[in-house]
Amino acid sequence: MAIRIEGLAALVTGGGSGLGEGAARALAEAGARVAVLDRSAEGAARVAGEIGGLALPCDITDEGAVETALGEAEKAHGAARILVNAAGIAHVAYTLRGDAPMPLEDFRRVVEVNLVGAFNVIRLAAWAMKRAEPLDADGARGVVVTVGSVAGFDGSIGSAGYTASKAGIHGLTLGLAREFSRFGIRVAGIAPGSFDTPMIRDNYADTTSPWLEATPFPKRLGYPSEFGALVREIVENPMINGETVRLDGGIRMPWF
Repeated sequence: MAIRIEGLAALVTGGGSGLGEGAARALAEAGARVAVLDRSAEGAARVAGEIGGLALPCDITDEGAVETALGEAEKAHGAARILVNAAGIAHVAYTLRGDAPMPLEDFRRVVEVNLVGAFNVIRLAAWAMKRAEPLDADGARGVVVTVGSVAGFDGSIGSAGYTASKAGIHGLTLGLAREFSRFGIRVAGIAPGSFDTPMIRDNYADTTSPWLEATPFPKRLGYPSEFGALVREIVENPMINGETVRLDGGIRMPWF
């Protein structure tokens, strides 16, 4: 039986722009009460204001900040049953470049945000889901949607930290799905290809063309609304669990 989204409380990290915004809008359209978490207070306020949600400026790598944000969301909307982990950063640089290797801190920062930060939010949100009452006869208590990348499967030259962090997300998804199953919490992931987001526009403007050439169909950047549609399907379909779905137009990342 499909999970009914209407009335459920949802958390969306990175919800102030890009894929997170697409997810926040899709869930709000389905009737969820959405808390928009984003390090950009302006972005969170804009999206939350437009969808009737709650804006929560938050750094996902900060334990205290996340605990505070989740507490505020629960006070406003009740126990969250949906978590979408869309917050992330990119760092474009070759590991071996110029006259020195990449600074270790550059790699560490991307992994800290994309992988450690995601886990930080998941562990806290899932702990609250675990203590909530079941939603249906199956004993479902909640759904976690992770956001990886095709880079985590195909490898991406010039972004070692991003590629490693997203590969970690894919591994984390199945591991947590198995662990959380006893509590009725599903964990499933999306591995997007090239989407029209600030991350792509800011970091990969010069490499958009090769990516599109490597995409069988459609030969364009994906829309955040298309990402949001898949988030909604994952939440509503109880048999989607422990899997990461590629959403990429068939791309296999080129070497460039």
